Amino acid sequence: MGNCCAVVLTNNRENSFTYQQKTSGIAGVSDRNMYLSALSSPKLLANFEEEVIRTPPPPRSEGDILSSPHLKAFTLNDLKNATRSFRPDNLIGEGGFGDVYKGWIDEQTLGAASSGQGMVVAVKKLKPEGFQGHQEWLSEVNYLGQLHHPNLVKLIGYCLDGENRLLVYEYMPKGSLENHLFRRGAQPLSWALRIKVAIGAARGLSFLHDSEQQVIYRDFKASNILLDSEFNAKLSDFGLAKAGPTGDRSHVSTRVLGTQGYAAPEYIATGRLTARCDVYSFGVVLLELLTGRRALDKTKVGLEQNLVDWTKPYLGDRRKLFRIMDTELEGQYPQREAFMVALLAFHCISEAKLRPPMSEVLATLEELPVITKQGTSPSRFLSQQQNPTARSPLRDNEPSPTHMNSPHLKFLSGC
Repeated sequence: MGNCCAVVLTNNRENSFTYQQKTSGIAGVSDRNMYLSALSSPKLLANFEEEVIRTPPPPRSEGDILSSPHLKAFTLNDLKNATRSFRPDNLIGEGGFGDVYKGWIDEQTLGAASSGQGMVVAVKKLKPEGFQGHQEWLSEVNYLGQLHHPNLVKLIGYCLDGENRLLVYEYMPKGSLENHLFRRGAQPLSWALRIKVAIGAARGLSFLHDSEQQVIYRDFKASNILLDSEFNAKLSDFGLAKAGPTGDRSHVSTRVLGTQGYAAPEYIATGRLTARCDVYSFGVVLLELLTGRRALDKTKVGLEQNLVDWTKPYLGDRRKLFRIMDTELEGQYPQREAFMVALLAFHCISEAKLRPPMSEVLATLEELPVITKQGTSPSRFLSQQQNPTARSPLRDNEPSPTHMNSPHLKFLSGC
């Protein structure tokens, strides 16, 4: 009897704890007995879960967000000293959010350091555009103050001083993917580096989607993919990020925000946001990596203005794919691998219900037969360049059995 009572008591404790976790702060739940009584009836419990437990938790308050132990609260004077009063020659980027300046801080104290000494940082200064700008600034602090991953840019701290709102990040010396692909005079990215960037970005996005509380990035694009000195990709700018659906909810209904050309068509049409919207945007960036063209380019004529519309007829045809490949590559890419990436992009931009999850997209990229574990220049491809007569596992009619039979590549079986 004593053991039975102990079991019941333990279960009650567990149920009470679950109740507190699941109903804390939810309007209309004032009586703990409401939850415990529901346990006695499957029907009551189902109703309770439907009405209460699956209600999204309340958002964190601004005070909670700004009190993150992982972030330093800088003063405006700190950041003026770090950037030499935001001198124009320290300006390293401009965007919709504001201007980005290069600065220096002491690695230990995080105080301002002399120019060229200490740790290099990037300081983003918000344009004073009212409530919406503040909300996006706060969203960035909220997510990057909690989420940490090698493929997310590190937020070091922030400044909130009157109307001034700033963010301090780790410095990314290679800048954005957008600059490397589209800036006039930029050194073209090799095929191996393009795949490395794609894998890094996919790891960051997959981490967000698979987090305990799913995060939908909502603004995945080439300009938000930053590169460190080794071309490791990191996602930046979480101003539009949104918590994913909870419980039985299939989507989050929200105002349509994002970037034209990258936003999923079903999201634009309905305002219903899901992780598959990010998958669509990832597919668009894959197309940019393949073609060297922007998602939207008004300098082009007709169908070619929209990258998705222009490339779709070629993505599933191995013989025609070369027509859309970036001429800057000068043909220096393995044809079978390029075709596999093209098919992957096609699946990412297909109808929402047919898109693979980011975890599967990532696994597929990581298992491309030509890529080494480090994601750097593929040794097999380089050896083929040195010995053109060698048979390639990427040539037509010679797929790599190990990789082509992978469950992650099941939707590329036509390769």
